[in-house]
Amino acid sequence: MKNSFVVSFHSSGSFNRDHHRQKRRHSTDDLNKPLSVRSAFDFLESAAMSTNQKQQLRAGMVGMGMIFDETYRPFFERAHVAGVYDRKFGDVDVPLTAVASRTGSRAEKYRAEAGNAIGPFQNFAGGDSATKMVAAGVDFACVATPDNRHFEGAKQILDAGVHLLIEKPSVLTLQELDELVAIARRKNVLAKVVYHKLLDPDHKRLRTLVADNVLQHINNGYCSLLEPKSISGGQFAEWIQGRNPGTYVAVHYIKLIDFSFGGRLKTITATGQRGIVGPKDGSTWDSNQMRMVYEYADGREAAFDIHTSWVTPDNFPGYVEQEVQFRFDNGVWNGHSRKRGIELTVEGKTPIELKTTINTHYNGKCLEPWGERAQRGYGIEVIERFVRELAYVEFAGDASGRAARLAEVQQLSYNDLASDRQTVAAVQALEAILTHAATGEPDCVVRVNDSRGGLVLYRPGSDEPKVLYAPTV
Repeated sequence: MKNSFVVSFHSSGSFNRDHHRQKRRHSTDDLNKPLSVRSAFDFLESAAMSTNQKQQLRAGMVGMGMIFDETYRPFFERAHVAGVYDRKFGDVDVPLTAVASRTGSRAEKYRAEAGNAIGPFQNFAGGDSATKMVAAGVDFACVATPDNRHFEGAKQILDAGVHLLIEKPSVLTLQELDELVAIARRKNVLAKVVYHKLLDPDHKRLRTLVADNVLQHINNGYCSLLEPKSISGGQFAEWIQGRNPGTYVAVHYIKLIDFSFGGRLKTITATGQRGIVGPKDGSTWDSNQMRMVYEYADGREAAFDIHTSWVTPDNFPGYVEQEVQFRFDNGVWNGHSRKRGIELTVEGKTPIELKTTINTHYNGKCLEPWGERAQRGYGIEVIERFVRELAYVEFAGDASGRAARLAEVQQLSYNDLASDRQTVAAVQALEAILTHAATGEPDCVVRVNDSRGGLVLYRPGSDEPKVLYAPTV
């Protein structure tokens, strides 16, 4: 099904609407009009401006860590100045209204540092902070907590009838996914997932060549994403125990593969290494390698290997090492984040304080030629895109058409929670395989939609499979 919903972006990443907010400066011709005509004109314009100013999407934020700072913060600060605008839905304010976190300390630090760059917001801390945030009055809320905490916060938001934007991976099991999707449908709200790598211009180009049948029939692929030790040992140290880098970052490529090439997920295997961020026989993983096998409509298969790590040395030249290779019947696609053309050397700063290779496509701070300082990239664009989709649902027509607009936006499979089934299935399989490996049962295999269930784990030497998820994936 093709979607008619299209909302364009201004070249700066957000529409500058100063001319919508300042009082019209009348020309000489305007002033020469009869007073009654001029008054009528002013009345109509004033009424339109008043209506536009009432359009507001109040935002909530759960989690104030690294992801907030890199992507949500620049979006909210830009929206504080310019809001969002489109002819379909008009002029919409997007204030950051309330935030929730465990301690509230990062939110207070941000408030102090941001100053006038952001409007006033309420800061809630503690175990019930998300509940208080929702009660404060928000129209949508974003969840950017550690991956094993996504479900609880997302459920509280949806139960309150509030639209949801959740960081990848959305949740860790299909059971959780089913519950959230059901609540979103019942409450008639959007539930969307941030997969910012789908908006990477290189990946957009890849998908275009596949969609246009220039690259024909995927055969196999390899993806790698390596994070520095400062991630696992510093920024994420508080929650990293018992976790793995596969669920955290391999999911980028799981979604890229699933969305770009389609097909039916068939088999998942995985392994990994331990001993740096945790004990060598513990449940905390340094690196992971997983393989997914997909089957396509013609009966042919393709295998994809995804390697992830968060123990790369901190003096590595890039913030992350990202590489993909996809092989097709008639071609090969190679992509590498550190070979996009930028190398930087600054004495005493690179490669620790500043990195030698920089991914300005994702998130880049810049001084514009016209003097404005800005921060832009696909990591920020994906958040604005969600807000524009939400504004379309709520403001692009009268209330009688809202259900149709909601259904239309829910059909956007790149980010809708209901379209996340095969991605979450792969994540749930990875988690189960690594759990068994950590308890002395390595080399498990998970099969999708076989005769025993939707997601079934098979252990070497055992005749008893374990059904992870019974319904069809």
